[in-house]
Amino acid sequence: MSSATPAHGGPPQGRYGRSGDARSDRRLTAVGAVLGVAFLALIAWFGVSYITGTAVSGELIKFEVVSDREVAVHLEVRKDEGVTGVCTVNTLAEDGGDVGRADFTFDRPQSRIDEVVTVRTTERATSAQLLGCTAADGN
Repeated sequence: MSSATPAHGGPPQGRYGRSGDARSDRRLTAVGAVLGVAFLALIAWFGVSYITGTAVSGELIKFEVVSDREVAVHLEVRKDEGVTGVCTVNTLAEDGGDVGRADFTFDRPQSRIDEVVTVRTTERATSAQLLGCTAADGN
C-alpha cells in the first residue's frame, strides 16, 4: 500500500509549488512592507484630518415652512472661538427644484451656536438642507 506523504515527511514533490525560492520570498516581503507602510500612512492621514478637523461645522436640527415665501431653519453651528463661520442653507420645492438659498454668518465668540434663521423662497418649499459650513475669509 502506498502512503500519501513521502517517506521523508515533507509535502509531495511539486504539489505546492517551489519552496525555498529566496528571490520570490524577498519579493513577497518587499510587497508586504510597501503595502504595510501605505496602510499606516493612510491611517495617519485619517487621524490627522480627524484631529485637526474643520474650523466650522453645522447641523440642521429641524425646519418649518412658515409661509409660501419663508422657511424657518434651526441650525446648530460648532466652531473654534474667534472664528467666523458661514453656513449655506438650500430649500427645495416638491418637485426637487431649488426655491431658495441663503448664507448665514456666525461671528459670535461662542464655540457652539444654536440659532433659528429664515430663508426666503420664490415659491412654497417642502424641504430644507444644510449644504455646508466653512470659515469666513480672513480666519
